[in-house]
Amino acid sequence: MKISRLALCATIASACVSGTAFGQTNRTAPRYEKASYYSYYDEGSAAAPAAAAPTQAVTTASANCDKGSAPCDLGSGCDSNGCDSFGCGSSGLFGLGLIGTGRSLNDPWKLCSEPVAGFNIGGWSDLGYFSRANFYSFNNYAPKTVQLQQQWFYAERVANGSDGFGLGGRIDYLYGTDAPDTQAFGVTVPDFDNRWWNGPNNLGYGSAMPQLYGEAAIGDLSVKVGRFFTIVGNEVVAATGNFFYSRQFTFYNAEPFTHTGALTTYKVSDDTQLFNGYVTGWDSAFRDNGDAYMGGFKTKVNDTWSIVYSTVLGRFGESKAIYPNERGGIQSGILIGNLTYIGQTDVLYTQNNTGNTVRNTFGNINYLIYKVNDRWSLGQRFEWFNFSGSAFNNVNNDNNYNFTTGVNYRASSNLLFRPEVRWVWDRDRYGFNEDNASSQAAFGGDALFTF
Repeated sequence: MKISRLALCATIASACVSGTAFGQTNRTAPRYEKASYYSYYDEGSAAAPAAAAPTQAVTTASANCDKGSAPCDLGSGCDSNGCDSFGCGSSGLFGLGLIGTGRSLNDPWKLCSEPVAGFNIGGWSDLGYFSRANFYSFNNYAPKTVQLQQQWFYAERVANGSDGFGLGGRIDYLYGTDAPDTQAFGVTVPDFDNRWWNGPNNLGYGSAMPQLYGEAAIGDLSVKVGRFFTIVGNEVVAATGNFFYSRQFTFYNAEPFTHTGALTTYKVSDDTQLFNGYVTGWDSAFRDNGDAYMGGFKTKVNDTWSIVYSTVLGRFGESKAIYPNERGGIQSGILIGNLTYIGQTDVLYTQNNTGNTVRNTFGNINYLIYKVNDRWSLGQRFEWFNFSGSAFNNVNNDNNYNFTTGVNYRASSNLLFRPEVRWVWDRDRYGFNEDNASSQAAFGGDALFTF
């Protein structure tokens, strides 16, 4: 069993590295995608979406189900504190963590229990459903159908500088209906994963490789070089990094997704980190698309509050297919109150090389999250997104509001359900809702299985 699992891990790692290229058309609408360092589930870790399952539940139930006679993963009996009726080690149905009423939530099933060639291998599968589409956002393809939104695989080795010089790196591969919004679409000519096929009208199922970088660390300083996710914002690309199934409009329309360049992280103390880097624009892969500075910090103010600040300043898209020669800056601030309250404010202002405004946006988002117990959490999110500029068909001071309420239910250490209801008010009828409605209510949700 162990040999076959290792073989499967090696096969996945090979698939992540190789990939297959297909033809596709260019983007026709602004799409921005990222997985942030600062998410609800793992505050301050770039590797959070892949390295840990969402809702880091810790229970008092014993994770050791061995009574001292035979190992539980062989199917022998277990005590009531640490096992379900399917036996310890199985994590429920077929050993995949699909169900398990008694098993400890901090003992997830893993595809690869040990590293392969020094790299941790894992991923997740995300099946989603939404009753009404919201354009200029995720969940814009084929409403009222169950779809595979993210089939994600990653291989990662974190550079460890605690004992001197350490090397690492990471590669991510994504297939599903979220992939077309995750590619290197920031250049005019198809490039890197932006050449891969995405189905009719550039929507539907596709593939993407949003991260491919090497990392080095020494002491409290680390640097990554390659293509990586931005540090701007709270919500993330990876389904495992967000409380809600749906995403902000600010996230999708006013934040970068990926960068290519170099980014340093310096750990000042256990409570404070500094970020500094140089990137070649926004949302492109290994092609020069501008020059920009990216930086910020994360600090814990006291036992209750933490602050995160990030910025990108410079030339973002010298050869963008949608609106070229964009330059300016974004400022993003996040206030986190013990993961019960999260407040985010983004301000973006950009111009083209003739001085005309491309994007002038303001986003304010507030979250309230209440953890009932290790399996149930309740959440609310309210967003005000104000926007102007040529990227938005030259509208001036348009407003969009949306309110989302939802539940997280952890059926097992590997399986999470996230049903939600979302109301969107588009009073100026910019086109965020189906049929250009001024208001819309939609039900959505997903089943997220991590491994």
